[in-house]
Amino acid sequence: MTGERDLRTLLSGLRPELNPGRYVFTTVAGGAVPAGVTPVVTVAEPEGLTLVIAESEALAAGLAYDYVAAWITLRVHSALDAVGLTAAVALALTDAEVSCNVVAGYHHDHLFVPHARGTEAVSVLQALAAESDGRVSGPGSAR
Repeated sequence: MTGERDLRTLLSGLRPELNPGRYVFTTVAGGAVPAGVTPVVTVAEPEGLTLVIAESEALAAGLAYDYVAAWITLRVHSALDAVGLTAAVALALTDAEVSCNVVAGYHHDHLFVPHARGTEAVSVLQALAAESDGRVSGPGSAR
């Protein structure tokens, strides 16, 4: 199944969903995921294996972290070669002064924002979708 490439269609169909829980970024040496840990994201880097995991799993495994995030899934199925989605989402969150770490999955994009601002970030993205759908007009409107 091919993902969507049209930016207006992508933005109007964002459907941001806040996943329950608290997520952290941590790293382990040697490239092995510790027992009892089920990452939602892994990234292999020369310095170690980055894991994005539930905070409770990090605590249970004794893994250090310093950033607690909310996990937002954009339910629109974006093509991996779509142009502009990440930039538009980042700009909307930048305007709201919300930091964001983006991970692209095969079917959806996933955003990790400061946990305390997760609900606010979803609202910002819902407003972006509404604006892109033409339901909001005026300054800053996509139309």
